[in-house]
Amino acid sequence: MHTIELSDEELRMVYAALHSYLDDFGHKEADVLRQIKALIAKLPQSA
Repeated sequence: MHTIELSDEELRMVYAALHSYLDDFGHKEADVLRQIKALIAKLPQSA
């Protein structure tokens, strides 16, 4: 397991990047969509 510390601005950037990445995938990449959504769910909600 890895731990990283992010400022509020960095966390907002990670959210934005993951959501942009998520928007780029179609229905054929369901496994990737699930993994990205699971990763987003792990992030703190303060962003």
